[in-house]
Order: sequence, then C-alpha cells, then structure tokens
Amino acid sequence: MKLSPAVITLFVATTEAFTVAPTGHGTSKINMIINGETETASEKVASVFSKLPEENAVVDKLVKTNFPGAISNKDLATRVVELLGEKGFKPSNTLLATSLCADELARELEDEFVEIYGNNFNLGGLSGFPFAGNTGFGAMAAHIPDDGFCLVIHGPHVGITKEGQVGKVERSGIALVDNCCGSAIAASNYLKGITDGGATITPKIQQFTDFQQGAVQELILPFGKRLGRAENRMRELPYALYDSQEALVTDIVNTGKGGIKKGLAILGGIQINTSPDTLDYFHPLKFDYYDSDGNLVENMLPYLR
Repeated sequence: MKLSPAVITLFVATTEAFTVAPTGHGTSKINMIINGETETASEKVASVFSKLPEENAVVDKLVKTNFPGAISNKDLATRVVELLGEKGFKPSNTLLATSLCADELARELEDEFVEIYGNNFNLGGLSGFPFAGNTGFGAMAAHIPDDGFCLVIHGPHVGITKEGQVGKVERSGIALVDNCCGSAIAASNYLKGITDGGATITPKIQQFTDFQQGAVQELILPFGKRLGRAENRMRELPYALYDSQEALVTDIVNTGKGGIKKGLAILGGIQINTSPDTLDYFHPLKFDYYDSDGNLVENMLPYLR
C-alpha cells in the first residue's frame, strides 16, 4: 500500500522545521583526500571482510530460507563496489550517506561501507526512516566531492537468532536475546492495538521527547491489514517499513536531486542482523543510478541477485 501525498508532505514538512545550518566539520574530513589512492575500493572490500567471520553455511541457509533474495554483506559490498567502479565511483570521489536505524547493530553495514568509501553522512533515525528530510539531503549533497558521486544506502533492519527466530537477535555482552528492531516492533504492537481494537487513546503520540517513534507509528498505519494477514508478522514487518520509507526517500531525492554532482546511486533494502560471530545479510530491493541531472539511468538491482 502506498502512503498518501498528505502523509509524505506532513513528514517532510516536519523534518524541515528542524533546520540546522551546515558546518564545515564533515566537509573538511570528506575532502581531505590524498592524491594517488593506494588502495582501490575492491582492495578495501577484501581488507574489511578479512577481519570478519567466514560465512557460516547453517546461518546462510537459515537467513535465505526466511528472506529469499538476501545476500551476505560481503557479497553485497563486493558486487556494489564492482558495479559502481564501472560508473567512476572511487573512495576519493564518493560520499557515503545512510538512512539506517539508530540501533548499534545497524552500524555493521554502515561501518563496512565507511571503511571502503570514507566518512558517512547520516540521514536516518529510528527504524531507518530518513528523519533528516529535505534539509539533511540538501546539506549532504553540498558535501559531495567536486565532480564526484554519492552512494545512499537506506532501509530498516530485522534480527534473526541462531535458532531461526525472526525479530530477535543475540547481542554481544548481553545474555538476553533481544528484540530487533525494537522501534519497529513497538510500532507494530501499537498498530496491532488499533486494528484489534484494544489501543489506549493517548495525547502523547506526537510529544517531542519521543518524536521519531511517534512518526514511525504513524507512518506504518497504512499497513495494518497487510501485517494482520501475514503468515509471519515479524518477517513481513521490515518489508512494510521499507515500502513506507521508500516513498519518503523517493520524495526527498526528487526534491533535492538538483544538488547531485556527477552521479547518485541509491541502494535500498532490508538489513538482516545475525549473532555477533556470524556475518550479517542484506536483502537488496532497489539499486538505481542517477546522472548529474537527476535522471534515472540504470536499474542495477538484477546484478545484485
């Protein structure tokens, strides 16, 4: 189900209300590029994943059974870097921007791509929604290296335990098998209370001290029937969140595409977090390349599958 234009307008207008003047801090680091790169992006990928666990066949089968189309972060990075390299993306001329959840587990994918392309401009918040909005995207575009590119990665995340329970995950240093994504599950429970008729009316939904969670709960409302009919609610939840976020990301990009410099790649999908001793996964749902005029040039998603 698509979000209504009114919901998108309300979300974007709200994010624009929190305008922060751009500073030179991020730009200075991003543009501190040493002439003559010593490592290619592909070499950086090899270096990053040489430090991480090897692929676990049992976990690999478990993840792909629950999320058909998912690939390991290692395979994702390898293919993305190769495809973007053909377009001219290099560590020295590319700005990474992400709209991922605030959860520390969402940093896994982010950190892996930071090690490849350098600093990251954060566009996201709870559940991966692009809370930086038009203002954040405009500031980010201004930080893209001259005659350079931007790679945007966005999407919600979901956990899966070693036993195959979706919506939970083992965390380092914590005995309790915890919810993942906590924000998404809270929003799902709120929505279930509405559709089941047991919700408590409260005036605190839009309170500023929990603004992001209130927004997540409002933005998932159109998916009540879809989640209610799902065979596995926790497995369907990240896909409903992705569809909601995709509508917002598309609107924000269309509004700010005039700031694109040489080219923009947008990678969207579902992060799948596993236990600390195994690789994480990603189900790519979008991989588009736009030229300097903001025109869609190529759908590269088939090359990730």
